[in-house]
Amino acid sequence: MTYQDTVNWMFKQLPMYQNQGKTAYKANLDNTLLLAKHLNNPEDKFKTIHVAGTNGKGSTSHMLASILQEAGYKVGLYTSPHLKDFRERIKINGKDVSKQFVTGFIYKHKSFFEANSLSFFEMTVGMAFDYFSRKKVDIAIIEVGIGGRLDSTNIITPEVSVITNIGLDHTQFLGTTLEAIAVEKGGIIKPNIPVVIGETQTETQSVFKSLAKKNHSEIYFADHNIDIVFESDLKGFYQQRNIKTVLQTIKVVNSKSLKISDKNLKQGLLNVVKNTGLKGRWQILQNSPKIICDTAHNKEGLKYVINQLLNENFNQLHIVFGVVNDKDVDSILPLLPKEAIYYFCKPNLPRGLDATKLHDVFISNGFKGNVYQSVEEALNSAKQYAVTDDLIYVGGSTFVVAEII
Repeated sequence: MTYQDTVNWMFKQLPMYQNQGKTAYKANLDNTLLLAKHLNNPEDKFKTIHVAGTNGKGSTSHMLASILQEAGYKVGLYTSPHLKDFRERIKINGKDVSKQFVTGFIYKHKSFFEANSLSFFEMTVGMAFDYFSRKKVDIAIIEVGIGGRLDSTNIITPEVSVITNIGLDHTQFLGTTLEAIAVEKGGIIKPNIPVVIGETQTETQSVFKSLAKKNHSEIYFADHNIDIVFESDLKGFYQQRNIKTVLQTIKVVNSKSLKISDKNLKQGLLNVVKNTGLKGRWQILQNSPKIICDTAHNKEGLKYVINQLLNENFNQLHIVFGVVNDKDVDSILPLLPKEAIYYFCKPNLPRGLDATKLHDVFISNGFKGNVYQSVEEALNSAKQYAVTDDLIYVGGSTFVVAEII
């Protein structure tokens, strides 16, 4: 199979959360453990940092990778979902896994995948661990896909576990309260392994303290411990929280097994995009009129992004907006400015919410805007109507952003 044939097979052959949502979610680690054994447990052959959380785990993972690269380490980075190309999920020192490795890995293990009905995510996690092991990385940053306790990545024993924050997202299988979701994400806390919590929240603090105590794990609340925040090339007020989480994490690993200087820290934070290729985080696509996109897609994430948006200088705000069909639209409506002009669209994947349905909810709540047949058409229309000192924002879903960068 060619690379594209291989990726198409991965996408279509087995359940994939990106396309199908809840039906693709597997609530156990049995298949992942089976695959790890089949691959001779590659996850045991390199150091790791495990990163979970509702918002900020992608930015945090990329910042950590960039800093460790600046310190001279060979750094693996596993994240999800991808924006343009599947290979973005698996990187070493900012370089995507090769097409040859992807096709070779699937070809070699295809019969095993089929015989054991492995999911897309299970295959991908196995591929990442195998790749990092074969390439002999010094350390890999492993971002959780969904939740933590039952996520396929949760077979590693990291140097430190990181939980950025807790919000109400993926409630259909993680729980409907912050406390319940904290238990799921706190499932990455391992015996005698330190854990860093990015944000102290009243509802979740006691949950994390209890899990840490049970596991004899040192626990650090970054927002209480870190006062100085260094500058980063990742802009947006909300990145300040992620930077504190990163600084606390580096402080912990520095006391264990790695050596990272203040210079490495500062340079790593200033060169995240250059070192890792991260896209879609408060990314400015053009300046006249200014176009900004961001992958924030839930209540907590959008709250920070919209706050930043309203601090920009502009005449008229245009918002290109689309979501997936399991999103609680009612919970995000109060965050969004009614004075903006909206361009409603459906991200191009099976679980994208129909743009007309999205439009109807917004219009019935006092917003104004029109329906477009694609993200591209919506953005082109916004560009057509916007004048030089207007601002265009594109967001609502990772998959909306993926179509325009």
